[in-house]
Amino acid sequence: MKIKTSYVRALVILLSLLLVGLGNAQEKRELGNLVLEDVPEIPEEIKLGIQQYQNTRSASLADWMPNNGGVLIATRFGNTSQLHVVGQPEDARNQITFFDEPVGNGVFCPSKDHNGFIFTKDSGGNEFSQLYWYDMDTRKSEMLSDGSSVNFGVVWSNKGDRFAFTSTRRNTKDFDVYISDMANPKEASIKIDRGTGYWMVMDWSPDDSKLIVVQYLSSTKSNSFILDIQTTELTPLNDGEKESVFMALAWNKTGDKIYATTDEGKEFNTLVAYDVKSKKYDYLTADIPWNVGAFETNADKTKAAFITNENGFNQLYAFDLEAGTYSKVSNLPIGRIYGLNFHPEKDELGMVLNTTETPGDVYSLDFSTMISTRWTTSEVGGLDTGSFPKPELITYETYDEVQGKKRQIPAFVYKPQKHEGKLPVMISIHGGPEGQHTPQFRSFYAYLANELGIAVIAPNVRGSSGYGKTYLKLDNGFKREDSVKDIGKLIEWIGNNPDYDNDRISVYGGSYGGYMVLAAMFNYNEKLRCGIDIVGISNFVTFLENTEEYRRDLRRSEYGDERDPKMREYLESISPNNHSEKINKPLFVIQGANDPRVPASESAQMVESIRENGGQVWYMLAKDEGHGFRKKENRDRMTEAIALFLKENLLN
Repeated sequence: MKIKTSYVRALVILLSLLLVGLGNAQEKRELGNLVLEDVPEIPEEIKLGIQQYQNTRSASLADWMPNNGGVLIATRFGNTSQLHVVGQPEDARNQITFFDEPVGNGVFCPSKDHNGFIFTKDSGGNEFSQLYWYDMDTRKSEMLSDGSSVNFGVVWSNKGDRFAFTSTRRNTKDFDVYISDMANPKEASIKIDRGTGYWMVMDWSPDDSKLIVVQYLSSTKSNSFILDIQTTELTPLNDGEKESVFMALAWNKTGDKIYATTDEGKEFNTLVAYDVKSKKYDYLTADIPWNVGAFETNADKTKAAFITNENGFNQLYAFDLEAGTYSKVSNLPIGRIYGLNFHPEKDELGMVLNTTETPGDVYSLDFSTMISTRWTTSEVGGLDTGSFPKPELITYETYDEVQGKKRQIPAFVYKPQKHEGKLPVMISIHGGPEGQHTPQFRSFYAYLANELGIAVIAPNVRGSSGYGKTYLKLDNGFKREDSVKDIGKLIEWIGNNPDYDNDRISVYGGSYGGYMVLAAMFNYNEKLRCGIDIVGISNFVTFLENTEEYRRDLRRSEYGDERDPKMREYLESISPNNHSEKINKPLFVIQGANDPRVPASESAQMVESIRENGGQVWYMLAKDEGHGFRKKENRDRMTEAIALFLKENLLN
């Protein structure tokens, strides 16, 4: 009898948790869906002090409503984010989905024959997202997918009679491309079943006979193809033998060119125009020395918009496709810009703007006047966000050199606007590892700075995206601990800076950032006060063996293949749970029980190992969460506990 891998892993996780409980006596209690071990009761003082900072919200743009009916947005009024309709700018947000689990996306069918949209939803944070059809006439929804696979990336045909998407339904492991017909949307025909990489749909050709598809293999390699829907023949757009990124994004209006981004021959991802007939491409943004990210065209393919990542800040550009010219949009606030979406009938671009003083809100930009309009104003808990810490971009020297000079590591510093004496520090390490810390609305950082007087320093260590492909590759494979050394050098920098208290430094991070916390704790134990590890990797070998099967090859390309004896030995040598005896400072471990990326067994074995060596560890497990906490009640309890942990172990 064949037993599902996910079932076996669930048994392993439960056994690990049981062993932790039996092997050591802890104070264990349950609070809602949270299991707490050695986490004290939260004082009322902390609950009241952090409450306003917890009651902020944001909004994201899902799609434009048909017939100029406004916008479809996602925001949270209860425990989870749901879909709402906003009819006019700054109108009331009318909720239309009501689920216990968060709802994502929401893409309207462009055909007038089908008045509704497709959205995605998973269960308990397990990330096995399902496709649902929401009928705007009946206000009811029904599942279209199989209920057990991972499904995402819905792209409607131009006529709106079909939609393409990515799914693992064939074998639960591989990401294939499917097409469904609205005549029978629950049935889907497979179009790509190559079994290597994440296959994703980007755009339909103007006549709906072809698709642009991308084979995502790693953060440093992706290939693009034209898929003939009738024959399923794949025509490559780039040389798949080269290690480079080539992301085809959209057709032009005649179907003879394709817009794409690539770092082939360049340090950064650059926008190009690929000629389908000659199979050659021209660089369009070679004069911009930063990554081009999102790219969106209007309905008639005459105008476009794209975003660059410039030292962690986003810059929006308007592109006249017919004239071949582009220019910066300069009248927008500085921060993050995402969720680009052109109106289906107007040259009006929808987007989300997020700054350090305002949470994500939906805006639109009229391309004829370049005047922006705000659609939503999300609440900020009654706080004066002008008092929030302002991010300062700094660089510090690390251990190695580039062209004879010490390599510089960028970092963002958040300090209280008013303070006396030396500041305690929390080093916040992003995940990925190919992530990047970017300045945006962070009410938790504001709480730490304003209420606890803690400075937050968020480094973009080697391996972070946004600084070119050479920098991105500096931590791959056997270079993994080089990024940990960057944290060690940051600790030294803090010690030499008179603004900071060298005796009060903590580390904080999630996912890969959680691994970095644990690695910093055993490498620099004597220089740290405490650490907070959220859904972190504790052993690379067990992580690679137990992460969901559909993610393993992707992660092996980054961390190394544990099946190779030399790599396995190296991964074991740097894994934190094999060095737990070196950690004698307090640690807080936080985990979701349904995490498909970093299984709960990773946290359980770290907690057990720390306790076996006499260390002090708090443990919080959410039974209804996955890779991070998405439900407000769980997030609130988590941030309260983190505040108490820092107060007791960093400040005292």
